[in-house]
Amino acid sequence: MRFTFIHAADLHIDSPLAGLRLKDEDVARRFANAGRRAVETLIAETIASEAAFLIIAGDVFDGNWKDVTTGLFFVRAISALHRAGIPTFIVKGNHDAESLMSRDLAYPDTVNVFPSNKAATIALDAYRVALHGRSFPNRLTAEFVETYPARRDGWLNIGVLHTSLDGTRGHDGYAPCTVDDLKRFGYDYWALGHIHAAEIVHRDPWIVFPGNLQGRSIRETGVKGAVRVSVEDGKIVEVTPLALDGARWAHLTLDMTDTENEDDVVTRIADRLVDAHHEAEGRPHAIRVTLTGATTLHNQLVARRETLEGDIRARAFQLGDDCWVEQLKVKTTLPPRPAAALSSAEILDLDQMLDTATEDPKFAVMLAELIETVKAKLPKDLQDDLLVSDLQKALAVEARALLSGALS
Repeated sequence: MRFTFIHAADLHIDSPLAGLRLKDEDVARRFANAGRRAVETLIAETIASEAAFLIIAGDVFDGNWKDVTTGLFFVRAISALHRAGIPTFIVKGNHDAESLMSRDLAYPDTVNVFPSNKAATIALDAYRVALHGRSFPNRLTAEFVETYPARRDGWLNIGVLHTSLDGTRGHDGYAPCTVDDLKRFGYDYWALGHIHAAEIVHRDPWIVFPGNLQGRSIRETGVKGAVRVSVEDGKIVEVTPLALDGARWAHLTLDMTDTENEDDVVTRIADRLVDAHHEAEGRPHAIRVTLTGATTLHNQLVARRETLEGDIRARAFQLGDDCWVEQLKVKTTLPPRPAAALSSAEILDLDQMLDTATEDPKFAVMLAELIETVKAKLPKDLQDDLLVSDLQKALAVEARALLSGALS
């Protein structure tokens, strides 16, 4: 017997794409429906490939719906699978745990949501597949994995679990466990969710994170989607990634060490933008460009960052309306030079001037208040990553380059 199934996770339907709205409302609107397009593509792919079933390993939603249209969208999408006779198996994760959702909508009877009070087994007799799973009742998931049942002998056993695994992948700890913990169950495949980077963690048994369906910020770059799992004679023989995202994020890092003038910088960036545009395969895409390396242009790049950013955004729009440079970051440095070769502007002890200003109590209070004001306006996930002390240091470094660039 041969068949395939699709394993997806972390749909986060109607989760906003972070950062774009702060920069350009028109661009944000064009990207806004990327998450829904990704879900529709997932359903279409499942039907077109004649998959035996679809697994969604948690976080269908990003939290309690702001309005019922979010839930209705998913019911409409999943109903297409029902009409095609393809069952769906879902566990609820930390974002759509039962305690967080104020209401439900009626799913078709081919949609199976695993209970939250204990793990359960659902059998597909036609394929001799036993699926074991448990939804999150809330975000407190102590002793969670231990409740999963024993394997069913003679069947293909699949565990469906929303987990941070061993906690080493940079996500909050939910249903923590180790690879050895999962291997002890003797299942053939663990369909995991929660980690947004796709990863085949283990192959015997298969332990797989498909990643999230749609990247939501510059921290979630590259191809996003699900995986197709191929089964022959009761054994899993292949796990194939599927690109299903409706928009894409990219981060280009360019070394400016050998650049001689600003035109060289813009040309080099423009060439890489062309590559990124092709790699997006027609999707809207937001690109962050970071310049690195030791270059004599450092102060000029810092002082003219906003002008350069505008220039390369214009170059990106020449490729297409949905090719957007999200931000230009200048992380270059000045190459070391003997003191005799320094310009008059650079002979100024700017470090001492900045140190003196930073030590002024009034200045320190003003700077801290300004940083907190900016921080409060950022999306929550970006606030959590922002360290005020690091930002103060970064501002001091940038101020030195700005002063040098202006005086030059």
